[in-house]
This record gives sequence, C-alpha cells and structure tokens, in this order.
Amino acid sequence: VQYVESGGGLVQPGGSLRLSCVASGFTFSSYDMGWYRQAPGKERKLVARIATVANDYITSHEKSVEGRFTISRDNAKATVYLQMNNLKPDDTAVYYCHAPNLLEDVWGQGTQVTVSS
Repeated sequence: VQYVESGGGLVQPGGSLRLSCVASGFTFSSYDMGWYRQAPGKERKLVARIATVANDYITSHEKSVEGRFTISRDNAKATVYLQMNNLKPDDTAVYYCHAPNLLEDVWGQGTQVTVSS
C-alpha cells in the first residue's frame, strides 16, 4: 500500500490549492478515501471523506472546511483530490490521504499547505 500526495505549497489567505493523491497496492475503487491534516502540535484529523456507492459518490466534510473544500476521486486513476478554496491561516497543516477502512495502517509523506500573507 502506498499513497503519494502532491499539490501543497504557500498561498495567501483567500487563495486556492488542489491536492492530489495517487494510491496503489489495493483495489482503490472498493474503499472509502479520506483527506486528513495535522497542524503543528496537534493530532491528525479527518477533514473530508468520499465513498463509492453503486455508481455514485457520497462525500462528507468536516464542519470547519464545509463550503470551502471539496473532495473528489477518479477510480480509473486511483487518485483522490481535495480542492481547497478561500484558504485560511488555520488551514496550515500537512495533508495526507488514507483509506480509513483498509487494514494496513500506512501513511504517505503528506504535502505541506501553508496559508500566510
């Protein structure tokens, strides 16, 4: 199992970023995927989750990012995305993708997002 996150960077408040994560080593389409973040000195927490149900997707977003962040996935590319708009300094963190229901507790290197003027 492997996750490779990318797309982070330094952005001013109000800016946007699109994160990508390519997953491998498991049947991507069969598992929920999540984006997590860990700010300095804080625990890692789930910010968005997406499931494939029949031919549709079901998404959920943590309250603090609802309306600003959108999770999506492309099962053919084994890739999950996080579109982040109207970024705030509190969004500064390392962002990780992860399949929460997978037995293997593996994490990628993450991608750093820094929101600062």
